[in-house]
Amino acid sequence: MPRVKRGVPAHKRHKKVLNLTEGHKGTKSTLYRRAHESMLKSLAYAYRDRRNRKRDFRRLWITRINAAARLAGMTYSSLMVGLKKAGIALDRKVLAEMAVNDPTAFNKIVESAKAQA
Repeated sequence: MPRVKRGVPAHKRHKKVLNLTEGHKGTKSTLYRRAHESMLKSLAYAYRDRRNRKRDFRRLWITRINAAARLAGMTYSSLMVGLKKAGIALDRKVLAEMAVNDPTAFNKIVESAKAQA
């Protein structure tokens, strides 16, 4: 059986890991073993934070809606109850966008929610 030298696949694998860790500090971007550890950790963080981003944006939208609702004389919770009773099906992302960029339309929605609450 002929001898198989495995340098090329190993070199390719090492290059892939080192390319993924470009920009990491110190030896985490130059030494293979440290880079591999750093890569595994960074990929785990990326996976976790893709889910956390959804939470963070929802919190941001709720904060913006609450601030705009309070300026209109209503709390966030009473606004959401009023919207549900009024049959206005707008999600928090759209409401937050309206609160920031189109306050007049947001105030009309708040008024219709006030009437129902």
